[in-house]
Amino acid sequence: MTYLTTGLRALCALLLLGLSALAEDAASGPTEPLTIVARTGRHTFAVEVMRTDAERSRGLMYRRSMAPQHGMLFDFQAVAPVAMWMKNTYLPLDMVFIRADGTIARVATGTEPLSTKVILSGEPVLSVLELNAGTAVRLGIHKGDRVEHALFRKP
Repeated sequence: MTYLTTGLRALCALLLLGLSALAEDAASGPTEPLTIVARTGRHTFAVEVMRTDAERSRGLMYRRSMAPQHGMLFDFQAVAPVAMWMKNTYLPLDMVFIRADGTIARVATGTEPLSTKVILSGEPVLSVLELNAGTAVRLGIHKGDRVEHALFRKP
């Protein structure tokens, strides 16, 4: 009887762990619309906006998937040089570094999952948009294109 109870407890614990992992993979917060105006057209995404230090620190860490037209926008709340990395991030990403006026300063494509290599903005920026790897190339998103979101002031 004790063996059966211990076995059932272990099985329940494993099931709960598995469900927690699934919930973590699917976890996403509320989204806001964001549009990138590129030479190839207007491309709309649903983005989670990371506004606090804790949110920015966690970002997309530990997630195993992200919907194709989704992304994560990091609001640094002040214009400054930015350094990102992929530690504990399983998804390959494109990183779009955005100036305060919404213009794209730099696009880093196909970042390496789980890497501690630093990815620099190259100049002071207000924000970084993370998209699934390959999105920037597929949609023709380049330096100088414009991002439309409430975060960016219009020129």
